[in-house]
Amino acid sequence: MLYPLPAVMVSCAREGEKPNIITVAWAGTICSGPAMVYISVRPERYSYEIIRETKEFVINLTTEDLTWATDYCGVRSGRDVDKFAETGLTPEKAQHLNYAPVIEESPVNIECRVLEIKELGTHHMFLAEVVGVSVDEAYLDEKGRFDLNRTGLVAYSHGSYMTLGEACGSFGYSVRRKKRKPESGRRKAQQKRKAERRNRK
Repeated sequence: MLYPLPAVMVSCAREGEKPNIITVAWAGTICSGPAMVYISVRPERYSYEIIRETKEFVINLTTEDLTWATDYCGVRSGRDVDKFAETGLTPEKAQHLNYAPVIEESPVNIECRVLEIKELGTHHMFLAEVVGVSVDEAYLDEKGRFDLNRTGLVAYSHGSYMTLGEACGSFGYSVRRKKRKPESGRRKAQQKRKAERRNRK
């Protein structure tokens, strides 16, 4: 019940074979220094053996425009279909990996190299180091900073794909000192009259 979760498309490939995409909701950050992530995959999934053999994969973030492709890649098997061809997505050479491609249409591609596999039960967890990140330059602001929240990210919540809502706070705002509002002329006059009355008593 730990929803919502990221809905990401994970791309992978073996040498000489068509690349594949698997949609994963069990994914996340596990360390910031060094940067590490995880994905959990059922051993019976087509992509499982590819990732286990090559020790690499790419986490591609998804947007509202990519929702149909995200769902398709989660319910069809790469054993039966070419998911890149069926969805119209474009595989591009990763910068730091040998086999797994990035998905060109994704606003963020996180290139990962597997360090450890934990066989937990229904899912096996791939613990991986982040070896490269690429972003869509269309979302860079005038100062060259990447604005992730403008990409239209999608999350997965209890069977539904959801867009993100309005911001209701920012990191650290709960302890940030509030700025005092400048007093209006009327407010200043009221306080002056009160002070005068106190002085006359």
